[in-house]
Order: sequence, then structure tokens, then C-alpha cells
Amino acid sequence: MNLVPFGYRPTTAASTRAVRRGDLARRAGWTAAAAFLGLGLLAGCAQSEPASPSPDTATTSPAPEPTPDPAPAQPEFDRSAQSIDDPASLWVISNKSRPLDPVDWAPSDLVATSGVENEFDQPLREPAARAVEALIGAAADAGHSVWIISAYRDYGTQVALYDGYVDRDGAAAADRYSARPGHSEHQTGLVVDLDDHGDCYLDGCFGDTPAGKWLAENAADYGFVIRYPEGKEQVTGFMPEPWHFRFVGTELALEMRDQGVTTLEEFFGLPAAPDYP
Repeated sequence: MNLVPFGYRPTTAASTRAVRRGDLARRAGWTAAAAFLGLGLLAGCAQSEPASPSPDTATTSPAPEPTPDPAPAQPEFDRSAQSIDDPASLWVISNKSRPLDPVDWAPSDLVATSGVENEFDQPLREPAARAVEALIGAAADAGHSVWIISAYRDYGTQVALYDGYVDRDGAAAADRYSARPGHSEHQTGLVVDLDDHGDCYLDGCFGDTPAGKWLAENAADYGFVIRYPEGKEQVTGFMPEPWHFRFVGTELALEMRDQGVTTLEEFFGLPAAPDYP
């Protein structure tokens, strides 16, 4: 019988292979453990770095405020909306070079005024009558006692008046303050002479009275203009008459006021009419 020393292991081929297989298994285990540890470290590093903002959460500048559309341009005033030649038109212009056509024309829509003092109860064309009633009412609300001292005069009445002025003062003087028959604005039925029961009856000083100033400032709101303003005698042909108010309608009256134009001749581009032809 052969005795085998303690610790002795046979060195056969089979045993050698078994040993190698064990070594390989141990190495594979170490490799896997190392790889697992490396992945853990990488994961830890990845978690410690700040996250980059996503495109959805990125900060953006506020959108600019939209630019408001410009206000639409106001249409130009239509100077051809009404005739300045037809005596029935609210815009008719009568002066020393522009007689009414026909010269004895008379309006067909004359009415009496209502609720206001009218010295001679002379009528006016209906739109002018209603407008002056409103104007005088507003003046009363403002503390001014205004009344009508002259309104419509027909052709025959103007003949008598003008001839009387010529007999009294001469033609040259009469032509400065009175229209010849057929040229008078009173014949249109669109004119009123106004007064305040004061001391400036048909006098230039009326323009300096509180009532005269109020009327000059507010008449356009009711469709009236002062037909013969201060400083325009060479345009209109007549001395200033701050009491003489011509109805043209609010559209034209307000446009003239807005533009700072004081005579119909200048507004419509007509030649000045200082004298009769």
C-alpha cells in the first residue's frame, strides 16, 4: 500500500483543468463586481451634476407689445356738398359781385319763430328759425337776454330801405352798410340781426358786450357765422356787423371755426368783393 503525504494533491490533467476553471470563475466574478461598482460611481456623478434646462422650460424674452394701428385719416371737408350759387341752398353766397339769381327770389319755407322775442315778427327759413331759437335759449341759460331785431326781408322791402339810406347818406355811404336790392343776405331768409336790449343796438360796440362775445364764441355750435367780421371789409364789402348772424348749418360753421376762416368768400376761394361791378 502506497502512503500519500498530507496536503498532497494529484496533478492529473483532470485536476489541473478543474483548478483552471475555478480561477476563471473567480476572475469573472471580480470583473463583474468591478463593472457594477464603476456603473454605480458613474450614476452618482451623473446625479450630482445640475440638469440642463429643457427647451420647454428655457427662459424667453416677453413678446413686444403690438403697435396700435394709426387713427384713420379724417376725410377732407366737401366744399361741393351744397351749392353756393343756388339761392335755395344753405350755403348760398350773396355779396356785391354775386347777386341772387333771380334777384327777386323768395324762399318757400318761411316760418315764424317761436318762444323768442322778435321785434318785427319777421319770419325765417325753417332750419334757421329752429336754430336761432336754440341759440337764444342757450344764451338765456348763460345769463344773456338776446332777441331778434331783424330777419327775413323780401326784395321790395330791400328796395325801400336802400333807397331811403341813399337819400339820407348818399350812395357811397349807403353801400358800406346796406346791400343793394338783390344782393341782400336778409332776402335769403337765413340771416338774423341780434341784440341784448342794451345800448349797442345795430352798433359795432355790440361785439364788446358780454352777450356779443358769448354769441361770437358759441354761434357755430348752432350753425351760425358772423357774416361781416372785423377786419374783413375788403373781402366782404361791408363794414363789421357783430350783430349779423348767417345760418349755414353746423357742419360748415364748425369747419370754418376749426380752420380759423372767418368769411365765406375765403373759405370757398371766391374773389374778394369790396365793390359793386
